[in-house]
Amino acid sequence: MSRRPALKLLNRWSRKAHRFGTIVIALPLLLVISTGILLQLKKHVAWVQPPTATGTPGPPALSFEEILEGARTVEEAEIDSWEDILLLDVRPGKGIVKVRAKNRWEVQLDTKRGQVVQVAYRRSDLIESLHDGSFFHEAARLWVFLPSGLVLLGLWFTGLYLWALPIWAKAAGQRRRALQDAKTRTTPPK
Repeated sequence: MSRRPALKLLNRWSRKAHRFGTIVIALPLLLVISTGILLQLKKHVAWVQPPTATGTPGPPALSFEEILEGARTVEEAEIDSWEDILLLDVRPGKGIVKVRAKNRWEVQLDTKRGQVVQVAYRRSDLIESLHDGSFFHEAARLWVFLPSGLVLLGLWFTGLYLWALPIWAKAAGQRRRALQDAKTRTTPPK
């Protein structure tokens, strides 16, 4: 197979892969892009993730029972026992312990006084689960979002090739014309 038909086949294949790959991953990619933008802004937009409040800095003086009692005072969090708590995030430098409830509400308590400093709904974990596909099901993560990422990588390569193709063709044409000109100048007229 000569070089020209191989290049034509590669060009045709790249264009088809680019066209159909884009259609296949359009919805998952739209979701990944939009949630990725929100996640980039999570430290700047309180709607996505509540900002960390400031309490009394220093080592925490609250026991686990006092943390649980403080979190129980917030009705929205629906915390009755440790089973209702997803995790604790202790920030000694800010004097805060963040109590994340399983229903996505976040209660921030002062680590010295046990006082509720801030209560807010935390959307960043939900947005992250949408971003990686685990919100839908672990199978969706592995069989829809992972292949979409691989197709996107392929689109990047084919797009780069399709972008570079005219540049290569122009350079090849200039080289061909330069060789032609050099031949005509070195060949004596008859």
